[in-house]
Amino acid sequence: MFDFSLMAKSNQGGGLTMILLLVGFFLIMWLLMIRPEKKRQKKMEEMRNNVSVGDNIVTIGGIMGKVVHVTDDNVTIESGEDRVRVQFKKTAISVNESAKPEPQKK
Repeated sequence: MFDFSLMAKSNQGGGLTMILLLVGFFLIMWLLMIRPEKKRQKKMEEMRNNVSVGDNIVTIGGIMGKVVHVTDDNVTIESGEDRVRVQFKKTAISVNESAKPEPQKK
């Protein structure tokens, strides 16, 4: 007859292998997706908190202007030839052009 105890012994390592594969998968996913996204979000938050009067910014809607007033949550920019002033939430700032590093000359 066939001895089923040998079959049970050969399948015991399968559970540990499966757990190690899942842990490895989540580690790789964290390194490639979650960690870089958190770094990008932290950098954007820092840029938004460092906006000051005189900076040239671009909003997420594409409006470009110069910052004329800053509060804790809001930014007022002046845009266009008519010097129209518009108030935005700081979270609407996409790019702080004044904070961009200058390209290095060779």
